[in-house]
Amino acid sequence: MSTKAQRQQALVRIIETKEVSSQNELRTMLAKEGITATQVTISRDLEEVGAVKVRSSQGDTIYAIASFEPARRATNDQLRRVMSEWVAEVSHSGNMVILRTPPGCAHVVASALDRAAPKGLLGTVAGDDTIMCVATEAVGGKKLSVELRALAGLKGSPS
Repeated sequence: MSTKAQRQQALVRIIETKEVSSQNELRTMLAKEGITATQVTISRDLEEVGAVKVRSSQGDTIYAIASFEPARRATNDQLRRVMSEWVAEVSHSGNMVILRTPPGCAHVVASALDRAAPKGLLGTVAGDDTIMCVATEAVGGKKLSVELRALAGLKGSPS
């Protein structure tokens, strides 16, 4: 038996580490961990943890966690996974860096960046498929864009 908090923690962990496209698939994955939940419970949990459907790089719709409690930090590995999955382009101008993602994915990447707080990043503003990152003056947009390109696994130098 699991508590609501344990179930939701498992649900978030599964979504962050696997591509889950349906509530039924999520229910099966939870069951493999010994957690029994109805579709209604999973639906409610998804809403409470801030899960949203986004389009993966392969074009499938999958769940992603869009909002986190402010104290929750993303690790570099989590940030690298999100960046490599959803960032298609990185460019910069002055102290700003612009990231391009598939439609509907910018908020997921921006949330991961905000939670990981890479050195030199003041903050992000996300639209549907574009993220504006503001770099500190000490780091600057060019240096931050190089770091973000590396995290995304993009080749070449930023424009």
